[in-house]
Amino acid sequence: MARFDLELLLVFDEIYKTRNVTRAADNLTLPQSTVSLALGKLREHFNDRLFSRTAKGMEPTPRAQNAIEDVRRSIQALQHALADQPVFDPADSQREFRICMTDISEVVLLPRLLNHLRMVGPGLKVDVYKISADSPAELADGTVDLAVGFMPHLEAGFYQQKLFDQDFVCLASARHPRIGEAVTLAALQEEGHVVVRTSGTGHAIVDKVLAQEKLQRQVALKLPSFLGVARIVAETELIAIVPHRYGAVMADSEAIRILPVPVALPSFSVKQHWHERYHADASNRWLRQVMAQLFSQ
Repeated sequence: MARFDLELLLVFDEIYKTRNVTRAADNLTLPQSTVSLALGKLREHFNDRLFSRTAKGMEPTPRAQNAIEDVRRSIQALQHALADQPVFDPADSQREFRICMTDISEVVLLPRLLNHLRMVGPGLKVDVYKISADSPAELADGTVDLAVGFMPHLEAGFYQQKLFDQDFVCLASARHPRIGEAVTLAALQEEGHVVVRTSGTGHAIVDKVLAQEKLQRQVALKLPSFLGVARIVAETELIAIVPHRYGAVMADSEAIRILPVPVALPSFSVKQHWHERYHADASNRWLRQVMAQLFSQ
């Protein structure tokens, strides 16, 4: 039988105990017709009458007698599996959470997350993975618990929750000889740019919009991550278009200006993503709640 659910097992067990279809239906708070239909399905599945009508009631056949202990163990196992998930207690846990994120998130989100975890669960640990094209498969097989970033092309089987919207700004050195309080369209095309090759940041939006507007950047430097962008911008005459939150964090430690981009660039949503296999897992659910609490707009 393709579908063999808990209700059929409960009907089997209740008829076995009561020896009566009507009483079994009453005890299960089901219509008698539903119990009779379930008995028919059970008989079809077991290829046996299971219960025969006698003067003493519905007496079990040898096949039913042989099966009852297995049926009751199955009911117990299913009820245990379907019971409420245990509550995750961070204070007593040594759990290591594995999170995919971008280098921007390492700078913008990770310090605050770590400080929070340190307060609520001193034994908790974090293992950070680089967000990449492999991240969906890593979420599905449990290699990682959560992915944080811009992942617009996930297939079915994934959940997501928006944390915040992100827009773009232009970074320039505070001592830049040609850029003061604004970046003009001419400067955007004439100044040398730092460009980052990365996924999970929505940064492809920039190239797409500039191409649509027929604007070309003079790319002087390509980097594999954002980690060195602010320092390079502060120490050179190069400029960079970066997500706003990254620029705001780096402006606290680097001699840079945060300036509007002279082209209308759409914002993008930074979300947390997880696979449906771990949707109900107590510790994963707790981590997602923490992320939403700390970073949701």
